[in-house]
Amino acid sequence: MKEQKTITAVNEFHLPQDNGGEITPGMIYAANESRFASVNYSEPLTQYTVGWRDPENLDALLDSIAPSVPVGRRFEFKKATNAEAFFSETDDVRAIGSAFKRVEYTGETVNEKTLNKGLTIRLDKDDLLDDGEEERAVGRLMQRLSRNEVRRALTLIDAAATNAAKVWAATTNPDGDLRGALTLGASASGIRPNVVLFSETAWDMRLDAYEAAANTSSYAGRAAAMTPQELARKVMVDRIEIVKARYSTSLTAKGLVQTTLTVLAYLALQGAGKDDPSNVKRFVTPVGTRYRVFRKEDDKFIDISVEHYSNTVITSTLGIRKLTVAAA
Repeated sequence: MKEQKTITAVNEFHLPQDNGGEITPGMIYAANESRFASVNYSEPLTQYTVGWRDPENLDALLDSIAPSVPVGRRFEFKKATNAEAFFSETDDVRAIGSAFKRVEYTGETVNEKTLNKGLTIRLDKDDLLDDGEEERAVGRLMQRLSRNEVRRALTLIDAAATNAAKVWAATTNPDGDLRGALTLGASASGIRPNVVLFSETAWDMRLDAYEAAANTSSYAGRAAAMTPQELARKVMVDRIEIVKARYSTSLTAKGLVQTTLTVLAYLALQGAGKDDPSNVKRFVTPVGTRYRVFRKEDDKFIDISVEHYSNTVITSTLGIRKLTVAAA
């Protein structure tokens, strides 16, 4: 089993740190702990986060990629020993007067904790357009926090995966390559991966391959017309996502949050507990709501901070597969 590592997705702009003092209005900062004093807690803005809807659906994407598991700030989980999960015996019949055969699972216990994450933005009172400016600031911070979490999860999964390079063209079978990766994943872990993530460019390359072959193959035409849901049923997984979200890689450029031209396949169970088999889990500590908002007002400024507690962990590397695709 690969060594477990914590990988942090960092902003290429090197997000400035809030030192608790002067910060520039309109800039977003990595939040300072002093902003989270209980006296600054804002119940109205925190309640606003409950009904807020992300226009990019990043929260829904995050929950699909790395389902959340509620835990306390400090927690432990057990890494299942793969061989033990599939033991079988023929001596499970109890003799009269004796006890049943006793079995024990010896998976490694791991101690972890959720991390306090947050962002701060300063609003200049002279620039406030209306009473909704603070709510809009909260929405921008939540969206950015969600994008950070998506990037962290994808970075971890990508790094833990076993890669295979594939060429997708008119003479190849992309769906056959995907089925092969799923079979290899099932053989390695004993459980077939249930989530497949296509980068936007990888999905486009799959379509290019089948569209190029559509004149010579009736299947190619049908495959090119498949939705992700139809393909998921065909290859026997729960979900196929096309990851289209982007982030700023420079002041003038955007990049995909998932590595270009990759397909990731792994196990991520919805509603799983902390000890259930899954390759990736996003442990979260509820704070009454998913996020808490703090508001600190000065004569000319209002500092808005949004925080949450989470820690995305690769709980097992077994069965995580990656296809890195290229055109002929």
